[in-house]
Amino acid sequence: MTTATPQPATPALPAWKRAFRNISRQHAFQPLRVEGRLPEGLRGTLFRAGAWTVDVHGVPLQHWFDGDGGVMGVRFGPDGVQGAARLVDSRTMVTERKAGRQLYGSYAMPTPLRNKLLNPQKNNANTAVMSWNGRLYALHEPNLPVELSPEDLSTLGESDLEGAVLKSFSAHPHRIHSRRTTYNFAQHHGRVNTLELYALPDGGKARHLGSVPLPGATMVHDYMVTDRYLVFFLPAMRIDVLKMLLRIGAFAHNVHFRPGAAAEVLVVPIDDVAHPIRIPADSFFNWHFSNAYEDGDTLVVDYVRYPDFASNQWLGELVRGTPSADADGMLHRAVIDLKARTFRSEPLLDLSCEFPRVAPSVECRPYQTVYLGAHATREARRGLYDSVVRLDLGTGRVTRAALEADQFPSEPVFVPRPGSRAEDDGWILTQVFDAKTDTTHVAVLDAERLDAGPVARCHFEHALPPTFHGEFIPAGPPAHGQA
Repeated sequence: MTTATPQPATPALPAWKRAFRNISRQHAFQPLRVEGRLPEGLRGTLFRAGAWTVDVHGVPLQHWFDGDGGVMGVRFGPDGVQGAARLVDSRTMVTERKAGRQLYGSYAMPTPLRNKLLNPQKNNANTAVMSWNGRLYALHEPNLPVELSPEDLSTLGESDLEGAVLKSFSAHPHRIHSRRTTYNFAQHHGRVNTLELYALPDGGKARHLGSVPLPGATMVHDYMVTDRYLVFFLPAMRIDVLKMLLRIGAFAHNVHFRPGAAAEVLVVPIDDVAHPIRIPADSFFNWHFSNAYEDGDTLVVDYVRYPDFASNQWLGELVRGTPSADADGMLHRAVIDLKARTFRSEPLLDLSCEFPRVAPSVECRPYQTVYLGAHATREARRGLYDSVVRLDLGTGRVTRAALEADQFPSEPVFVPRPGSRAEDDGWILTQVFDAKTDTTHVAVLDAERLDAGPVARCHFEHALPPTFHGEFIPAGPPAHGQA
């Protein structure tokens, strides 16, 4: 008689893994259950975009960035709160859904062999939203914006903003209040690699500002603005442009970080884009920025800094629930001397974090407070961010939002209290996946007292997959180019 050899138990998947799923239910705005008391002055709509599928018609995603885009809306009105959730119907996604199989390549999903010659890049429309001149767009940086109806989140179609956008449009536009204009960029890879720059004035027409040549093919996800400059951090990346253009492998397979190689800072004068300033920097990578401002001939730029590109692997493996590396982004402050052409960077927060946001009133200005998604403990770094924190830059004090166990928040979005004068007088809105109830809600937190816990929770009856970025559009007449 033989005895079977015991097999090692399969490790249980972490609680946050359940957040990654195909969206189970789509709907227009309908009432949400509110727990707690909504602030009287909170009026408007929170829109958020994310990757809301975990496979492409049966083919598992290779990276979180590959999912089909979805947009949620949560509308705060005098009669309560309503929520909506829909997949975006970009042209390529609709074609693929009708075919019932993968047709297109995306960030880490190679184009199927039979479609390589005729196939465009898939427009996943899954990264961010932009409201401009009363219109709402879902953004995905290798592609054109996709216009959505703010009334029910239905898709209106891809847009080149009346001919202004050449090929693509980054997912990170930024507004300069003093110029009453939103700016954005796109990267074009080819025989000559360029940054294409765009200006979207409030109430006016979008226009192409010009092109800035890049010395090599690098990868830029976000950038920063000040009153006079557009600021780009160019990490030391190597992109095999020929393979990318021939669709040999996916983009993620053809981009490589060069450890130890110097990055470069590119500062573009908005009124003289033909004469950018190039400043050498040390070796690092970054996804997102917090804020930036001018101090004479010095630029102060706050950003989340990584020692290398390992975070890309972490982001890719999250969707499978088995990350093999930790998230290691830290909030830094860069001081850039435009005359001396020097770059210096120092840490602001010893905490794994991402998705930094500030109050709209202090954008492009010296500021005191930043809100971030963060990991509560070192052990948590392989999972989704499990906390929202408030950092006082003057004192270094960190305040953590009082959320319950197994609740996983998204990027914090600051909403100012009407008539407020203080920078932190307002609310933080964050989408939260509750693993215990297997549902999603939006938590409303007092920005000055995160540690008091949510003043209200607005509950969907079902779970929504995580989202990347969002914007709050105040109710009332259009302001600052927004709906």
